[in-house]
Amino acid sequence: MAELNTAPENKGKKVPRSKQALRVDLTAMVDLAFLLITFFMLTTTLAKPKIMKVVMPVADAEPEPSGASRSLTICLGADDKAMWYLGTADEPIISATVTNYSKDGLRRVINNMRQKVLETTGKTMLVLVKPSAKSVYSNLVNTIDELNIAAVDQYSIADTDAKDVAMLRDKHVY
Repeated sequence: MAELNTAPENKGKKVPRSKQALRVDLTAMVDLAFLLITFFMLTTTLAKPKIMKVVMPVADAEPEPSGASRSLTICLGADDKAMWYLGTADEPIISATVTNYSKDGLRRVINNMRQKVLETTGKTMLVLVKPSAKSVYSNLVNTIDELNIAAVDQYSIADTDAKDVAMLRDKHVY
């Protein structure tokens, strides 16, 4: 607290007044500052996690057949490459092509195929994402991000079968 140092007065003699030393005690202010810092550190949320909604299939349900003319398959390969085709692996409508994960690569493919499927069938596109054993997790995340950017509502992550692995090997991305 504030403290004034005063000397005892001499009676009878007038002594010229001198300036008294003033000392301010800041202990309480420092305590208050540390209490406020501690309070705000404990009550503040620094970063909120971002979570993507994932819809899991029902375990006992039969898968619904989808038209080959509206299904785009994206197989994730090695060296940050992806192979895509429209239709089935046995009879592709558009043959397998290799692309990368740039905005001129996979994003353009998804947008072009979505437009083509909408024009030819009048329905929305279904996308099957098939990560191979040689792909990395960040490629799967990038692919799902590109699907979200392109506003594709129906996509699924599936296992890669032997035909897809053979096609990846033929394109030298496995």
